[in-house]
Amino acid sequence: MVHSSNLCTEITLNTNDREIAVCNLGSINLVAHMQGGVLDHTKLKRTVATAMRMLDNVIDINYYAVAKARNSNLKHRPVGLGIMGFQDCLHVLCIPYASPDAVVFADRSMEAVAYYAYWASTELAEERGRYSSFKGSLWDRGVLPQDALALLKAERGGFVEVDASESLDWKALRERIKRHGMRNSNCLAIAPTATIANIIGVSPSIEPTYQNLYVKSNLSGEFTVVNEYVVADLKKLGLWDEVMIADLKYFDGSLARIDRVPADRRRLYATAFEIDPSWLVEAAARRQKWIDQSQSLNLYLANPSGKKLDETYKLAWLRGLKTTYYLRTLGATHAEKSTVKAGQLNAVPNDDGAVGALTAEPKYCSIDNPDCDACQ
Repeated sequence: MVHSSNLCTEITLNTNDREIAVCNLGSINLVAHMQGGVLDHTKLKRTVATAMRMLDNVIDINYYAVAKARNSNLKHRPVGLGIMGFQDCLHVLCIPYASPDAVVFADRSMEAVAYYAYWASTELAEERGRYSSFKGSLWDRGVLPQDALALLKAERGGFVEVDASESLDWKALRERIKRHGMRNSNCLAIAPTATIANIIGVSPSIEPTYQNLYVKSNLSGEFTVVNEYVVADLKKLGLWDEVMIADLKYFDGSLARIDRVPADRRRLYATAFEIDPSWLVEAAARRQKWIDQSQSLNLYLANPSGKKLDETYKLAWLRGLKTTYYLRTLGATHAEKSTVKAGQLNAVPNDDGAVGALTAEPKYCSIDNPDCDACQ
C-alpha cells in the first residue's frame, strides 16, 4: 500500500516514528543498449548487475544526517534503479510515442530491466546476505510486483485492466528468490533524470520530446538545441534547409503544421503536447506492473478540460498506476512571431548585419486591467 511518496512520486517507501525512508537512485541509459534495432539483453544484464552492486554499496558508505534515515536504509536496503532515453529508443526504432508498438516496447524493455535487477539482488543476497526485514515480506511470500495486480484487483473487487503477458523466465527467478532471498527490499524506481540525461545527451526518463527545437540557457550563454533525430531524418529526405529551420523556429520545433514533412515523420516526432495523454498512461501502466516502487510520470494536456482530466486520471486508476507526477499545460498566451529571412536560430540579422528587433511595441502587464491575459 502506498502511504506517501517523495516529491517526484517515484519513491513509495514508508516513513514512521522510528524510520525516515530514503532511497539511493540510479538510471540506465536505455538507448545505449540498443543494438541493430533491438534491445541487447546481454549488455543490459551486465549494466544492471553493476548498477545494483554500486547502489547497494552506497547504502553502507553513505552519510546519513539523521539516525532514523540510517536505521531505515540499513534495515531494508532499498534502491531505486530506473531508465532514461526511452524516447531516444523509440526514435531509433522509428516508433511514434502515440502507438501500440511504443506501449509494447515500454512493457518488454521494463520487464528486462526488472528481471535483471531482481536477479542481481538475489545474487547479492547469496553473496552478502538478505536484508534484515526480508522474512514475512512480499518477496518472502513469493509475491512479485506483477503479482500485486491480482491483490489490487481483489481489494477493489475488480476494476484493474492491465496486460499481464510475460516474455522472460520468471519461474526461474521465483525459485532463486525462494532459495537465496533478496538483498534489497525495493529495487526499481523511475526518477525524472532531467539533469543527468541532459549531461549525457539523451531524453529524460520516460518523457516524450518536449520540443524539437529550443534555446538552453546557462552561465556560458544561450545555445540552440535541435532534436538530432529530426535533423538527420530531414537531411536524409532532402528537407533540411534554411526555410525548414525558419519554419521550425516559427512553430517552436513542432513539425505538425509543416506540410512538406511527410505525415509519418510528423507523427514520429510529435511533441509532448501533441500526444494524447492516454498513450503516456498506457505505456506507464505496462512498466508499472514490473516496478516495485513507482515512476515519475508527467502528463501533458494542451487543452485541459474537466472531462479530459476525468478521463485521464480514471484511466490511470483503472490501469493500476501507483502515482502520477506533474500535470503540464500550455500557457494562455504565446510570444508573438516575427517574420524571418535567414535560417539562423539564435538571432535574425537585418540586411546590414545588425540583429533586428520586433516592429511592434512591447506589451506590458497591467495590474489595473482585469482583462489582461497574464492574469487569467
